[in-house]
Amino acid sequence: MLVHAVFFLLALHYTRIYMGDSYEYIYEAMNIKNLFFFYSGNPAMPIQPEYMTQRQPLYPLFLSGVYLFSVNNWIVLVLQNLISIGNIVYARKLFLHLGFNRRYDWLLLLLVIASPSQFINANTIAPDILLQSFTLLYFGQFIALYKTRNLRHGWYMCLWLIAGLFVKPVLYPFVSIHFLTLFILFLRWNIKMQRPLLIMSLPVCVVLCYNYSNELRTGKSHFSSNQSFNAIYYFNAYYTATQGADSAAKFLANERADIDAFPEYKDRYDYANNRGIALLKEHFAPYMLFHLKSAGRIFIDPGKAEMDLFTGHLTYGGLYSKQSTGLATTMKEKGISGLGSYLSANRSMIFIIPILLFNLLRLCGMVLFFFDRSINKHIRLSALLLLLYFAVIAGPIANTRYFLPVSLIAIGCATIGISSTLQKRLQVK
Repeated sequence: MLVHAVFFLLALHYTRIYMGDSYEYIYEAMNIKNLFFFYSGNPAMPIQPEYMTQRQPLYPLFLSGVYLFSVNNWIVLVLQNLISIGNIVYARKLFLHLGFNRRYDWLLLLLVIASPSQFINANTIAPDILLQSFTLLYFGQFIALYKTRNLRHGWYMCLWLIAGLFVKPVLYPFVSIHFLTLFILFLRWNIKMQRPLLIMSLPVCVVLCYNYSNELRTGKSHFSSNQSFNAIYYFNAYYTATQGADSAAKFLANERADIDAFPEYKDRYDYANNRGIALLKEHFAPYMLFHLKSAGRIFIDPGKAEMDLFTGHLTYGGLYSKQSTGLATTMKEKGISGLGSYLSANRSMIFIIPILLFNLLRLCGMVLFFFDRSINKHIRLSALLLLLYFAVIAGPIANTRYFLPVSLIAIGCATIGISSTLQKRLQVK
């Protein structure tokens, strides 16, 4: 609670509480409040179908609930800090059921404090803390379902998954994984499939209904307008890494111009989707290697850019500028002599290095957890599945914000892995 208070005071001081997408969520919240219009664009401008489905409705509804009383984003941040505290408390309670020893609360707390993304996102107008809540609740209900075999927990899993879907579309592909996981589990338990089939299918049915409602609004059956352009956006990161920022900027500009040339939204969506598939086929092997390497980075990323944005040492214009100013680039251009100038210009490095070390410790603890046979293998696999899912989905754009929904699960796994190993060594001695 104290750390949350400190970061809230920092937010009051730096006032950097908005990310690149914040204004679209705010627009939609105000449009819901004033017009009950689910639209993330400016209603004074010509209506664009893309903005009808670009942002999922649950976080704008959360904002509009606050705005009914006062259009004050600092109240939103107070509530998000309270939700974040609740998430940490719930995660601890969850891992107590998996053998977490209260004697190691200090280690759990240390790993949480060493994850500033938790506190930065609690003090940013962004949906990620809310998504973290529903991801944790989903995982908690899976553990309860596995331990009790009570199908009531399967229904709760569905509800939390559906809620997460309507916070951010990142969980959209997970609906298929949810279905397959429960299908295999129920088959192993030899349960009659009438009720389990409903549990497995409910999120799929909700997605289909939502896709149909979007078709009525835009003329195209889809879940989010982001999903068609994502593959092209991922390839922009690939081209940046392989061909340089200038080539990548030209590629993205050309692709956007080609998409915008279609007057109908359905045609724009289909072209972008097909173009992404074509690019993947054309560069499959090198791109997949790049994608997986980028996904792996998410487990140790200390979040320097996120910290610099929060404290105002970096702007979004600077973040997406063509000229890289990272440590690797500086060392390449200036050699060892560039290290001093880089550290003086990037004072956050004094925090980044310890955070990186803690992230490496967390990764080691996670590995120990996943190989700990004293913990049920299906629960270990479910935790691993969630962590890998969010890493792979993020891919080239992997950063601490995209890892946040499962960061407390990672911390809990790491704490159990480390504490279990320490206890075994103490018993041997």
